[in-house]
Order: sequence, then C-alpha cells, then structure tokens
Amino acid sequence: MKKKTNEWKRGAGVLMPVFSLPSPYGCGTFGKEAKEFIDFLKSMGMKSWQVLPMGPTSYGDSPYQGFSAFAGNPYFVDLVKLSEEGLLDRAELDKAEWGSEPEYVDYGKLYENRYTFLYKAYEKSNHKETKEYADFLKKSKYWLDDYALFMALKDHFNGAPWQSWEDEGIKLKKPAAVRKYKELLSDRIEFRKFIQFKFFTQWAEIKAYAEESGIEIIGDIPLYVSMDSADCWAHKELFELDEDVKPINIAGVPPDLFSADGQRWGNPLYRWDVMEKTDFKWWRERMKANAALYDVIRIDHFIGVVNYWSVPFKAKTAKKGKWIKGPGEKLTKVINESIGNAKIIAEDLGVITKPVRDLMEKMGYPGMKILEFGCDGDSGNAYLPHNYPNPNCVVYAGTHDNETLYGWLAGRERWQIDWMKGYFGILKDEELPMQIIRKMYESTANTIIIQMQDLLGLDNHARINQPATTGSNWQWRMLKGAEKKVDAGYFNWLSGMFSRR
Repeated sequence: MKKKTNEWKRGAGVLMPVFSLPSPYGCGTFGKEAKEFIDFLKSMGMKSWQVLPMGPTSYGDSPYQGFSAFAGNPYFVDLVKLSEEGLLDRAELDKAEWGSEPEYVDYGKLYENRYTFLYKAYEKSNHKETKEYADFLKKSKYWLDDYALFMALKDHFNGAPWQSWEDEGIKLKKPAAVRKYKELLSDRIEFRKFIQFKFFTQWAEIKAYAEESGIEIIGDIPLYVSMDSADCWAHKELFELDEDVKPINIAGVPPDLFSADGQRWGNPLYRWDVMEKTDFKWWRERMKANAALYDVIRIDHFIGVVNYWSVPFKAKTAKKGKWIKGPGEKLTKVINESIGNAKIIAEDLGVITKPVRDLMEKMGYPGMKILEFGCDGDSGNAYLPHNYPNPNCVVYAGTHDNETLYGWLAGRERWQIDWMKGYFGILKDEELPMQIIRKMYESTANTIIIQMQDLLGLDNHARINQPATTGSNWQWRMLKGAEKKVDAGYFNWLSGMFSRR
C-alpha cells in the first residue's frame, strides 16, 4: 500500500520534547503549559508539533530506551490536573523538592517524588468504577496486563533488569509464576494501570486541543525496543535471545561522524522470520497504538527496516558488526495497513543504500534533511536546499541529536562562516541563524521543523542529546514565559509568504 506524496501539504513545525515544557513540578507534562505551547505554535502559523518518544524511560532517561513500546511516561501525567480532581493536595506538591535548576530536569528528584504523589492519587481515585476506565482496559488489552505486571515485578525486585530476577519462573514468564505474582502484587499492578489510564486520558485532551487548533502532532518511535522492557520479557520468542534469555546479537550502527567505534546500542534484534510467521502481530499492534497517539509517526533508524547492523553481544564496540537484510517492504506494508490516516516520516540519516531509497520512494515516505550537515563548503552537498530532489522531505537545521543552531555556528571556523554568509545571502555574522531558518521556509521541502532552542537563540547549554554519551542528556527545559521572546508575528508572516500556513 503506497502512501501518496500529495498527502503532504507545505507546513512548518517546532521540535519540542514534552519534558522540555515549563511546569511547576520538575518536568514538562500534559498540563496547561502544553495547551499554551499549542497556542504559541498557532500564533506563528505553524502546523506541527514534533515530540520525542513518550514511553516510560529507564536508566539513563533516554526516550529511545524505554520499558515499553506501548506505555506512556508516568512523568508526563500532570499533577496539577490530579489536584484539580481532588486526588492531590497542591500544598503538599509545593513543599516537595523538584530540583534546583528550572532549566533542567532533575531525574533523581522526579524518581524520588513523582511516584509518591501518583500513588496518593491512585489511593483516592474511583477510576475503577468509571466507563472510561473500562473502555481503556479493553482498548489496551494487548499490552497493558504484561506492562503493569512487568513494572510491578521491577519494583518487587528492586529495579533489577528482568534477566536478573531471582525467581526463574517469573523471569521466563511461566504461567504458574505469573498467577502467583499477579496475586502477590495486585495493588502495584493496579497502580501501574491507573498511571497509564491518566497518561492516555490527559494526552487525549491535549491531542484534541491540538486538532482544534490546526496543529498536527508528529510522534517519534525507535525502531528497536530496550532489552529491559515489557515487550522483550513478554515476547521473548520475537527477539534474538539464547536459551538463557541472554542476547545473541544487538543493534547499533557502524563507525560514523558521531563515533569512531560506531554505536553499540544494546537493543535486542528482532527475529524477523518469527515475526513474519505471526503476520507481524506485534508490529501491527504497535503501529495501531502509535497512530492513535499521533498524526505523523517518525520511525527512528528507518534504515534498519531494509538492512541493519548486527553486533555480537560480546563485542566491546560496534566495529565488529555486519549488515543483515531486514524485512523491507513486508514490514512497511504492515505499517501502512495499521496506521489508518496517520503518516510516516522515515529517519534516513546514516549509511543510505539504494534499496532504502527505493523502498522510501515506493511507499512515499519523506526522508530527512539536516542543514547543519550541508554547510561544509561543497555546493553539491545533498543537504543544501537547492539540491533537494523533490519536495517530499522534512528539513531540520538540526535535530535533538545535533547541536543547537547557535551552538553549532559558534564552533565553525571563519571560512565556514564566510561560505555560509555567501550561500545564505547575508553580510553580517549575527544574521546567519535567522537567515538559515528563513531559507528553510523558502525551500521546496513540504515540511520544515525548527528546534525550540533555535527560535529562542540558545547555545549548546540547551542541547537535548549528544549521541554516544551519557550523563547530561534529555534535561533541557524551557523557562516559563521564554516563548514571549520569539517574534511570533514574523514567523506567521514567513508561513504566509512561503505558503506554509
């Protein structure tokens, strides 16, 4: 089933992670600030809000390494809304410690306090008596029971990865062990279901508000799931695990611009032959669930659908990996059949082969262009606007994995700045950031996405992620009222001038 290019109309949008929204309690949520951000986008003539994966994060706090491909991040449940429902005391929320730096998420404080308040709300809630909750249970049947039990088990085993659980029976998900722990941990299981109910209820309200405002939500899903996830634990047969449930090969990428050793991600690889025998049931359910959350789904590392880098688990770096053929069109056919009216963006950055390009063209999936990759002094660079072969692409100055535009420009050599001034048609250095963004508007690309940090003129202290590093990623937050510094009228004018409204 081919997705038609003409389904994409010209537009502009902003990349802004949910956790980066301002809010009073340590982390961006689905509260009123999310609606205010949508109002801000509308005032600029924007059509899209791109978010990062919204699943529950594990160690390292990366949204690309989560406990589930279906569940939502508990941190995004808005505590203010729960207090308005009479489930929490606002005064108690105000007394709790949420971190000392309002521009950064303190995940340690979140972990310490968030679940305490969520559990208090759960204890007061009468959600089990509502039709809405019954409908949610029915709608989420494929994944919710496994996820809630998995998280309750992680609590029970002090957060240990499932492969290290002391009880061999539950580690292997034996029926008798499942029955035992469902009874033993029934309250913690119900608590996890409550959190998911509130997550999806609150997000539905935000999604509806965006739709009323003419804003599409662009979601983002990693191609692979985390080893320590409910998906891997509950569906072991779908992954490359040995008889001791240890990984045989893992996902990664070969050496590239980001890392001389390549990247050893650690995600388990799929057994595509087994998935095919089930008619890709897990993937059908996954894409159906994401299509209910988002209008557009960006598939991270789409290259892996066609050919993927398989790294032996025991290898210390990704250098010893090898390319293996992926499911290709068999999977994209399933994706298209599962997403209804939603659309797909294929993240095609990296080692691109002709089969990848051919599949994207056949499906009509737009790829990505990164302007920061194009400004190397070579006018033939494929990432420069005049070289875009057709409008079916999505253009970024940089993504969450790149430096902010201002931070990146600060690190360029003099000749690069002069070359860019010539290419983008300006005389003063300080005009370069906004002129680059303007050229994105002028380009033939159907969709352009601007990082919020670039609209605010922030340097690399606001960078979201530096690949192949840990410790200081996924933390930046926009300060309350900061969006007022952006000239919304100018961007609204740009949207109108270049047919992006």
